[in-house]
Amino acid sequence: MEEPLDLRRYRAFLIDLDGVLVWDGEPIPGAAEALTALKRLAPVVVLSNNSTRSRRAFALELRAKGFPVSPREVVNSAYVVAQHLRREHGPVAVFAIGETGLFDELERAGHQLVEPERAQFVVVGLDRDFHYGKLTRALRALLGGARLIAANADPTFPTPEGPIPGAGALVGAIRGLGYEPEAVVGKPNPIAFRVALSAVDVEIALSPKDALMIGDRLDTDVEGAARLGMEAALVLTGVTTPDDLERWPGPRPAHVARSLKELVERGLRRSQPSG
Repeated sequence: MEEPLDLRRYRAFLIDLDGVLVWDGEPIPGAAEALTALKRLAPVVVLSNNSTRSRRAFALELRAKGFPVSPREVVNSAYVVAQHLRREHGPVAVFAIGETGLFDELERAGHQLVEPERAQFVVVGLDRDFHYGKLTRALRALLGGARLIAANADPTFPTPEGPIPGAGALVGAIRGLGYEPEAVVGKPNPIAFRVALSAVDVEIALSPKDALMIGDRLDTDVEGAARLGMEAALVLTGVTTPDDLERWPGPRPAHVARSLKELVERGLRRSQPSG
């Protein structure tokens, strides 16, 4: 049985982007107001596997749509992979398959974008213009000794018209060449959650038990939170359906709601002081 939800007991909220706040860039009804209400309770970080834009670009786009978000409050897989490479290997030469957000975050972290022949690493994110030529160039880099890192491996990406192929489809194409990523740093990898928790602006370091992850995917949001001992809430405005939840063999979300708006309204009703 689902536990009662009291949002006031959390010291931070991690919130997925696509399928929770927006569908293919369009705001989900009530999501902006719900996010504003959460920020009155505790710091919020938008934690997304979407690598197509930089943190700054996502924040600007979200603010234009009514979401009160700054670049520091966005942690996406482009930022996570750039920081992971910097921390583990220092500035490196990268051949990247992705979109502008991945390129921007890699360069901001001090990495150099190079042709396949000079690459130390191949980094893969979502690329909606992916084609056979890019796959061939990645193969050239890997044959030359480059190491493979994936920003995320989401199989699909939610849109109002239904799911489209995600970054996992591109990772799968490279796996078909015989190369396995040495790391997939986006959710559910704990790396992504730790980077997000470190981005929360609080005086005392946060424990995973202090935060609530709110997402729309069982295999990334709920699974990843469970790996750190963090509670997760699932909203049904993205890729997961009630039937998916019924069949899911992995860790269960602590809370399920039809939308972020419904989740926040329920949590605020529960946490209102009695008169």
